[in-house]
Amino acid sequence: MRRNFVIITSIGLSGLFFGLFGCENDRNSDQICKNNPQLCADLHRDSWCRYEKGDLIRHRYQLMNSQTPSGKQLFDLLIHLEDYSNCIELAAGVEHILHPERTQDRKRAFAVSTQTLAELREYTKDNPDLHLAYYRWLRFNDFPSLQIVLDQFAQGLVNDNQIKASLASHFVRIDQAKSKALYLELLSVDDPDGFNTDWLLGLASVYQRLQDFENAYLFTKANILMTDNKADERQLLGFINGNKQLANQLDTQAQALVDSIESGNFATSEIGQKLINLQ
Repeated sequence: MRRNFVIITSIGLSGLFFGLFGCENDRNSDQICKNNPQLCADLHRDSWCRYEKGDLIRHRYQLMNSQTPSGKQLFDLLIHLEDYSNCIELAAGVEHILHPERTQDRKRAFAVSTQTLAELREYTKDNPDLHLAYYRWLRFNDFPSLQIVLDQFAQGLVNDNQIKASLASHFVRIDQAKSKALYLELLSVDDPDGFNTDWLLGLASVYQRLQDFENAYLFTKANILMTDNKADERQLLGFINGNKQLANQLDTQAQALVDSIESGNFATSEIGQKLINLQ
């Protein structure tokens, strides 16, 4: 792929290749559009969907300076396009009484975004890259793409936490040992901001299938402590036959688990070592 690969825009696949000029360091989306109008010509003009629009513009700008866009970059572009298209679809349904041209502009942008997304999906549909195969599995439940992901996982080539989490969920019903190992690995991420509390529920589900109800309780409780989720205490106690003394012990462990995750020290913590060694 040539250096002037772009960032699919409104002119479709024929617009994938055209000259791009300038190399600004300013990441502000308005400034990027001012200096590189070709990156923004297909987008709506008003302030609706500003976060989704800004993310898409900044990612296009990054791609503009890529010698050969990676599968991960194209995956991210697909996600940003989806987010933008979904948002502008809602905005296009809002009629602007005083400025109806704004509504028309949003409708235009939505129509173009759906075409753009379809073209990028078509462009990448046979690409065997891990992230693009993951996208096709994620969005279309495409079995050959899942097989690509599984093959790369078997070779130890999957390092992306998002893909690991999807595989962990995939394995919950068919291979609890793999699912548990992946989820526990995800708990060891050294970036607490990148932690997904759903991973705790995934582990609770794994332990429930393994009939290890104390750990099912533990991880469910940890999820409750880290989120605004509400729990039916009677249902939670049902994991451990209503044993309130045991519940108090597990509640203490759940808080220790949460503390280790939030500090980024799960793998080296006492509770972390205990859980990892139980595999």
